[in-house]
Amino acid sequence: MGYNAKFQSEETDKLFEAILRLENVEECYRFFEDLCTIKEIQSLSQRFQVACLLEENKTYSEIEKITGASTATISRINKCLLYGAEGYKLILEKMK
Repeated sequence: MGYNAKFQSEETDKLFEAILRLENVEECYRFFEDLCTIKEIQSLSQRFQVACLLEENKTYSEIEKITGASTATISRINKCLLYGAEGYKLILEKMK
């Protein structure tokens, strides 16, 4: 593996390999519904929506109104976009 995450482990590798085998949105819903709580899925979705909106140059205030995310959450995600592992940037670019 070219990237060495701080939380990398054999178990995490297996989880990510399982996720990569999902073939469509329905399979994702089914797997994540079993794997996560609804609140966890909603939190992940909200974080990704915040990243998308930051990439569109929305203001913190606009993002807070649209997503309901706290300014602390928005700031943390912005920090990841600027100085993180570039995971958000990678997927946002792939989704263009």
